[in-house]
Amino acid sequence: MKLTLTTAVFTLAASTAFAQTTVQSCDREVTFDSPPQAAISNDVNLTEMMLVLGLTDHMVGYTGISGWNKLDAEMRAGVEELPELSEQYPSKEVLIGAEADFFFAGWNYGMRVGGEVTPETLAPFGIQVYELTESCIHIGHTGGKDAASMDDMYNDLRNLGAIFGVEKRAEALIADYQSDLADFLASQPALPAAPRVFVYDSGDDAPFTAGRYAMPNALIEAAGGTNIMADFDKSWTTVGWEAVVERNPEIIVIVNYGEVTAEQKRDFMMTNPAFAELDAVKNDRFVVLEYVEATPGPRNIQAVKTLAAAFRAD
Repeated sequence: MKLTLTTAVFTLAASTAFAQTTVQSCDREVTFDSPPQAAISNDVNLTEMMLVLGLTDHMVGYTGISGWNKLDAEMRAGVEELPELSEQYPSKEVLIGAEADFFFAGWNYGMRVGGEVTPETLAPFGIQVYELTESCIHIGHTGGKDAASMDDMYNDLRNLGAIFGVEKRAEALIADYQSDLADFLASQPALPAAPRVFVYDSGDDAPFTAGRYAMPNALIEAAGGTNIMADFDKSWTTVGWEAVVERNPEIIVIVNYGEVTAEQKRDFMMTNPAFAELDAVKNDRFVVLEYVEATPGPRNIQAVKTLAAAFRAD
């Protein structure tokens, strides 16, 4: 069974008995006595996690999507009955004004360290926060993990399932994703060696890329490649072009979002003499992932498939 955003959206039945539940959110434990009834999610990938779990009946809106991304038809259908309360990061007043009781966000996914919207600043207003697992590195918390992994996304789905009392639904969805991906990867031919991969998010003077704690690191490894910036103990970060040239990627993954298109990013690298000797440029080996695929969320499964196929292409 393969679930999509539309086929996986359920209407929640009348709430059955909800046992008090506690989940780990970065370096905090958050306890819920009942499922949130006025939830808000930030960013397209986090909002899709809410959609695939069928939680729209428990939401009063979402934030932080149209300021950077355009919704595809599937995503528009999923949120058509929900208002976008803020095109970019929401203010504290926006969340309070919506009478929210729950905010699903992350560090640099709707919250900033030292900003006005944090778990601590929202707590006095009765708004509980669950933090995106991948983002915990921004407050110095890794949960003992060595690097980002697909389990980060599964962990968030599992915790959201517990928070909203839909644990069985979450576990079934995770099992479906895992089996779907395992079956696909098993059907792929073995690689003679893991290709060297560079993630190009944005930036001309200095590229913004993915270190070991960013989701693309997990996607690349799951697909059989090696992130050339995996030794950077950071999540999304800026590096020098010199490091890219020195490490000579064989494949470049472009993250597509914002005003600069993926084609413009590719053209920048293809026409810049500084990159002429890169294997990826010489062989024109570029792969495009949409922002929603490159950040933690349900579309990570398709992202791994896309990368796995590209890594094995002639």
